[in-house]
Amino acid sequence: METIDIKEMFNYFKSKLSIILLITIVIAIGGGVYSFFLQTPKYKSTTTVILKNDTSQGTNLTYNDLTVNKNLVSTYSEIVKSKKILNEVIKNLKLEYTYQELYNMIEVSSVADTELIKISVIDLNSNNAKVIADEAATVFVEEIPELYNISNVSILDKAEIAEHPYNINVKKQLALYIMVGLVLGFGTAFLIYYFDRTIKSSEQIETKLGLPILGTVQEYKKGSR
Repeated sequence: METIDIKEMFNYFKSKLSIILLITIVIAIGGGVYSFFLQTPKYKSTTTVILKNDTSQGTNLTYNDLTVNKNLVSTYSEIVKSKKILNEVIKNLKLEYTYQELYNMIEVSSVADTELIKISVIDLNSNNAKVIADEAATVFVEEIPELYNISNVSILDKAEIAEHPYNINVKKQLALYIMVGLVLGFGTAFLIYYFDRTIKSSEQIETKLGLPILGTVQEYKKGSR
C-alpha cells in the first residue's frame, strides 16, 4: 500500500486552497438560501400535565401512589395520541386535519424520573400549535377518569405561542453548512491528491522512482532574462 507523505499532502492542500474555499462558499451560500427562503418555518408549543393523587379518594399522596403514577406515565403518553383523544380534539376545534395528520403533528414525551408529561404540537401556524396543544391536554385530562376511574391528571403549564420557528436557527445552520463545505472541500482535494500520479518536483523522482537527480532545468517564463 502506498504511503502518504503528510508534508507533501499539506503543500498540495495549500495549492488547492482556492478550490476548497470555493466549495465551502458554494455550500454555505446554498445552505443560507435554503434557510432564509426555502425552508418552511414550523412552530412548536408545549403543554405540560402532571400525575397527582386521585382527588376523589380524599387521601394524602403516598409512596405507592407515586410509584403507580410513574408506571402510568408511559401508558398515558400513548393514550394522548390515541384516536379517542385526537378525534375529540379535531371535533372540538373543528380542525380540517385527519387523525393521522394530527397524530404526526403531536409529540408526547415524559420527563425522566418525574410524573410530568409534555404534549407538544408542531404546526405552520404558531397560534394553532398553542390551541391544539392545550385542547389535547384538556381532552386527555377529561377522559382519564372515564378510562381508569381515577382522577390523577391535571394541567401544570399551558402552552404559549411560539415567537420563533423551532426548526430554523440560521447561525447554527450556517455554521453546519460551512463545516460540511470544508469537509467536502478537503475531501475533494484529498481524492484529487490521492489519485494524482503526476511528478511535481525533483524530490518526488528520487523518493518515488528511486532515481538520482543529475540536474534540473528551470521553467522558462516568457519575458524573463
